[in-house]
Amino acid sequence: MQTSTNRAPTIPRLAARLTGAYVAIWMLCLANWMWIQFDAFVVSALQATVFLASIPVSLGWIRWVMRSARQWKLAVCIVLSLAYVLLWHLGVFALDSLEWDVLRAHVARVGTAGLFLVGLAWAVWAIERASQRYEARRLAQRAESPIVLATLATPRADGARSDQRISNPLDPLAWYYGRRNAKLNQSVAALSGYSVVFLILFLIFTQLGGCQELYEMPAGGGEQKAIAQTIKVQKVIKKKFVVNPFSAISFKVPPIDEIKLQLTEITEHAYTVGYGEGAGAGFAGGTQQGQVRFIRLEYAGGDWDQDFGIGADVNMLIEYGIRTKQKVAKQTESRTVGQLKNFPAEKSPPMVYLTGQRSISMSDSEIKVLREYLLDKHGMIFGDNGGSGQFHNQFVGLMGRVLPNVRPSRIPLDDTIHRIPFQIPFLPYVAPHGGKDALGWRVDGRLVCYYHPGDIGDAWTDDHSGVSPEIYEACYQLGTNVIFYAHSEYSKWLASRQQRKK
Repeated sequence: MQTSTNRAPTIPRLAARLTGAYVAIWMLCLANWMWIQFDAFVVSALQATVFLASIPVSLGWIRWVMRSARQWKLAVCIVLSLAYVLLWHLGVFALDSLEWDVLRAHVARVGTAGLFLVGLAWAVWAIERASQRYEARRLAQRAESPIVLATLATPRADGARSDQRISNPLDPLAWYYGRRNAKLNQSVAALSGYSVVFLILFLIFTQLGGCQELYEMPAGGGEQKAIAQTIKVQKVIKKKFVVNPFSAISFKVPPIDEIKLQLTEITEHAYTVGYGEGAGAGFAGGTQQGQVRFIRLEYAGGDWDQDFGIGADVNMLIEYGIRTKQKVAKQTESRTVGQLKNFPAEKSPPMVYLTGQRSISMSDSEIKVLREYLLDKHGMIFGDNGGSGQFHNQFVGLMGRVLPNVRPSRIPLDDTIHRIPFQIPFLPYVAPHGGKDALGWRVDGRLVCYYHPGDIGDAWTDDHSGVSPEIYEACYQLGTNVIFYAHSEYSKWLASRQQRKK
C-alpha cells in the first residue's frame, strides 16, 4: 500500500496551463534572442518582459512545491530544475543587456556547467529507475512461473535465462555490458553517451543552429585623408627681474622682456571623418542604427582579458568617437573565435582586437575560422603585445598558421594606416616587448593584420601606465587610425560587392 507521503499532489490546473503558455512564449523569445534577432522596440520590450516574468513564475512554483508537495521529491526536483534554467538565462540576458561582457561570459560558462550536472543527475535517475524496473520484472516472472523457467534454459543467478540475449541499453543485463561489473559498465556508457549528446546540443544552440549576429557601421561618409592641423603661436611673457647693480653677487641678468615662443598644435576637422558619399561622419554601407564597436577576441591558454573593458578599451572607444564624431557603442565587447562564424559576410566586424602576454592556444578549426574571417569576410586583426617576448613569438606563430603564405613586414610611418586620419610622427609604445616596429600582414595590398609590439593598450588605461602625455596622445591617435583603416577598407569592400551585384 502506497503511503500518502509518496502520493503525487494535485497540481493547480489553471496555474499549469498558464505556465505552459508562458513556457511556449518564453521559448519563442529565446529563439528570437539567440537566432532571429528581430530587434524592433515592441519585440524587444516584450522579450524583456517575458524573461523578467521568469522570476515570479519560478518563485511561485517553488513556493507551491515546498508547501503542498514537499514530501513528493520528484516534484521538488522538477520545479527546481526548470527554475534553474529560467533564472540562469535571465541572468545572462540581463548582463548582456547591461553590456557587462566579462561577467556575462563567466555566468554563461558556469551556468552551462551547472546545466550539464543537472541533466546528468536526471539521466542517472532515469537509467537507475529503468534498471530497477527491468530487474523487478524479471523477479516477478521468476516468482510467478518457476515451473516454466525450469523447463526452459537454466536461469542465471541474476534472474535472466542463459540463452537470452538482451540489447536494451536501459537493462543492466544487456549483452554488451558483459557479465562482470555490468552495472558499472552501464554507468560509464551512460555518462559517455550523455556527454556526447550534451556537446552536440550545445554546438547546435551556440554555433550550428543558425545563431547569427550583425555588425552594422554608422551610416555616413567622408574622405580618407589626414586631418588638417594648424599651428598656433602663443607668447609666454617671463617674469621681470629687478637687480641691484651694486650687489656683491654676480650673475647673468636676463633681458627685461624676454619672450618665449611656444608652438601648439591644434587639431581641426577640415572634413567629415569617414568614407563614402553619405552625409555625416560614418561609412557608406552603414545604417542609421549602426555604430563602431570594439570587439576583443577570446582565446585559450593566456590572458585575453588583460585590461579589458572600463578603464582601457572603453577609453579608446570613447576617444575614437570624440576624434571622428562617429557613433560608437557604450561598452566594448568580447567574442570567441568560434563566434566569428555567427557574423554574415557583409555584416561582420571590420576589426577585432587581440592582446595578452602569455600563450595563445587555438585549434585547427579556430584557425580556419580566423582565416575565413580575414579573407572571406574582409576582417582585420589588431594585435597588441601586452607584455612579453613570449607573446610576440606566439602571435607571429599564430599568424603563420592563419596565413601560411603571407610573411609579415615592417609598416613604415608613411603608410596610410600611420597617416590617416592622424599623422603619426613616431611609433608610440609603453615598452618595446616585441621590438620598436609595427608589423603587418597584407593580402592584395590590404592590411589584414596590424601588430603593435609595445603594449599600446596600457597607454589607454586611466593612469596611462605612467607614460607622458605625448606618448598616450599618440597611442590614442594610432588606435583611431587602425580602427578607421579597418572600417574604411570594409566600406570599400561592401561598395565593390554592391557594384558586382548590379
